Amino acid sequence: MQTTWRPSVPVSLDLALGPLQRGRGDPAHLRDSTGWWRTSRTPEGVSTLRVTAAGSEVHASAWGPGAAWVIQNLPNLLGARDDVDGFVPQHGVIASTWRRLRHLRLGATGTVFELLVPSVIEQRVTGAEAHRSWRELLRRFGEPAPGPAPAGMRVVPAPEVWARIPSWDWHRHNVDPGRARTVRAAAMVAGRLEEAVRLPSDQRLRRLRHVPGVGVWTAAEVAQRSWGDADAVSVGDFHIPALVGWALVGRPVDDDEMLELLSCYPGHRHRAVRLIESSGFRKPGFGPRMPVGDIRRI
Repeated sequence: MQTTWRPSVPVSLDLALGPLQRGRGDPAHLRDSTGWWRTSRTPEGVSTLRVTAAGSEVHASAWGPGAAWVIQNLPNLLGARDDVDGFVPQHGVIASTWRRLRHLRLGATGTVFELLVPSVIEQRVTGAEAHRSWRELLRRFGEPAPGPAPAGMRVVPAPEVWARIPSWDWHRHNVDPGRARTVRAAAMVAGRLEEAVRLPSDQRLRRLRHVPGVGVWTAAEVAQRSWGDADAVSVGDFHIPALVGWALVGRPVDDDEMLELLSCYPGHRHRAVRLIESSGFRKPGFGPRMPVGDIRRI
């Protein structure tokens, strides 16, 4: 199945799809020289999506039982529903980045569980550690991508597969029992979680947080990608408060101070953070670093 979409504003595939990729070796996402490959478990079944851009057109092809669903959702995936009204930059780094990246839009996958699992795996560990676990788990338990996808691409396993992974396999892939329990708990209510995208906005995050082990940070990470929540801030992140602090006031800040700094962007706090992350600004390299752990040595 194929389609050509002509968006009303310019689209950046990298800015829209990059946040979905869990490390460069993510078996569910691949960027090559011309565009992106992405696999997904949709309400209609598994799918592989191929997206490229040429001029003002976006070309997409899809395979698998969920092909029609991902083709229909393509504009949302690339940020067509993202509403920037009311966003007024109040800081120099955000203003200059917004002038340069006015095409930055927050995409919405329209799925929940397949985003919740990697977000749980990323809890309290380094990105490198989480990405390795995610990569190994998908290679071990994921389905081969339908269609002519590049070799090694996988579809995120179904909830019932995650629920059956034994404790020793979680340990083998460097996921501690706490995070494994959270994934299993989410798998048991996966259908209810998928309903979050259709709930009123004030109920969506609460639905995610009903799962034991899913807190503010994890729910925000899902909301940013699932329905393109422009206001969900990843409170509790190891890096983001310091990055925001250094970028906006020239010093590190904690979560409370970060929220205070972002309070001038009501409804767009996550958008402000994304612009800081996309600005090229880097906080100073001194200070403690989160250690890379490996429970398999225990």
